[in-house]
Amino acid sequence: MYKEIDIRVTPGEAREEEIVRQIAAGVLGVQVERVVHVALVRRSVDARRRPVMIQLRVGVHVDEVEAIDPLFVPAYRDVTRGEPVIIVGAGPAGLFAALRLIERGFRPVVLERGRRVEERRVDLQRLYRTGQVDEDSNYGFGEGGAGTFSDGKLFTRSGKRGDVRRVLEILAHHGAPATILTDAHPHVGTDRLPRVMVNIRQAIEEHGGEVLFGHRVTDLLLREQRVAGVIANDREFLSGRVILATGHSARDVYRMLHRRSIRILPKAFAVGLRLEHPQELIDRIQYHHPDGRGDFLPAAEYNFAVQVGGRGVYSFCMCPGGVVVPACTSPGQQVVNGMSSSSRNSPWANAAIVTPVGEEELESLHFPGLFGGMEFQERLEEEAWRRGGGNLLAPAQRLTHFLEGRIGPGLPRTSYKPGVTSSPIHEWFPPLLRDRLREGLYRFGRKARGFITGEALLLGVETRTSSPFRVPRDETRLVHPDIAGLYPCGEGGGHSGGIVSSAMDGENVASVVD
Repeated sequence: MYKEIDIRVTPGEAREEEIVRQIAAGVLGVQVERVVHVALVRRSVDARRRPVMIQLRVGVHVDEVEAIDPLFVPAYRDVTRGEPVIIVGAGPAGLFAALRLIERGFRPVVLERGRRVEERRVDLQRLYRTGQVDEDSNYGFGEGGAGTFSDGKLFTRSGKRGDVRRVLEILAHHGAPATILTDAHPHVGTDRLPRVMVNIRQAIEEHGGEVLFGHRVTDLLLREQRVAGVIANDREFLSGRVILATGHSARDVYRMLHRRSIRILPKAFAVGLRLEHPQELIDRIQYHHPDGRGDFLPAAEYNFAVQVGGRGVYSFCMCPGGVVVPACTSPGQQVVNGMSSSSRNSPWANAAIVTPVGEEELESLHFPGLFGGMEFQERLEEEAWRRGGGNLLAPAQRLTHFLEGRIGPGLPRTSYKPGVTSSPIHEWFPPLLRDRLREGLYRFGRKARGFITGEALLLGVETRTSSPFRVPRDETRLVHPDIAGLYPCGEGGGHSGGIVSSAMDGENVASVVD
């Protein structure tokens, strides 16, 4: 007999297989000796109240081990002679589109402006050493896209987009840890995810596809109202099928589409600041214990959201045990983001605290029109660069001082390696958005006693949460309504957000390419 059951155990008990086996036997009302195997199906931390418990779903095999459905194994084909499909961008959307195309017999040709993982690492080291950003190889561009050097968070609420489990199993098939299949909030970590991206690229190449790095697409080839290919590095790549999966920071692509009179639409996005706390403080708050997480619990996360004047203020991309990194993609910009390794063992926790910016806000901020959102992002990033003093220094302010509207002596330690400089963020951040963030942070503090503290640091600015545009598409055929053969996809098209939803969107598009 095989049966899945839910049990609640202490963090210590969750690590003891024999204790879990005994509890499972008790729940099923059978003798312990009859339970021959217990398999973990799902694991989550329940920290809503004291004491913190672990919620397990386990598959219990009684009397004998029964066969269960095996993990998904992709059926990739040799597509060396297949019809080519051009994919612009080697982020999660582009790479998963390529894998799905191979399953269907098409030959993907992936054009990526950045460099492969191995070279990208060197460029990031140079970024820290010199403060000079490579516009084609940075935290946003390169093999695997912005997700490669990130926390590798795989939690998504986008189940309606497709099969989340399938995406996770494909990642595990290419080297991601098996825990992503059982953890309620799965993550890979910036130390492991690059290898997974390399394995996916190698799978594409081994089955006849191409992944070309250092190929920035600068134009589309159009024949009447149909795509005929692209131009990259002054070379024509011909195909009547082009999947556009460029990511949300490829601003030159949006300008190119507009120049070619290809319809794009403005879309709301969110901006704010990156907030960094000592991780042990977040552990104490979230686990309701003065000793924090103890020996058996993971670094604590938080997820806050409130409504202020009819608009949201929320935490985004929370990185427990993580570090803050420079996420600019061009010179003269100051942008921050967060990431963490698989162990999540840094002394800090960080998250973006953001609020939406839509047409109403942009009008009041004097950034109207189609490109108003992108221009606002650029202006705010340039102001943060100036306020930081250049060379990737981040303007920073204690959380308490930001809320009180003052500057005080000194700043707490930070994980941000380029360094920080004290700045009156409360004075130069747009007042409409500043006031909304302030009220939201006050409310977060009422939910979590100790959250508002002088030990917490705000760093500027967080502007790359999503694309300020949506590239429209027919929601059945997933093709641009005006240009036959052009398939907008992923975060760059405004159709997804995060690794898993982007991967699902890439698969969905590749499934309907004809």
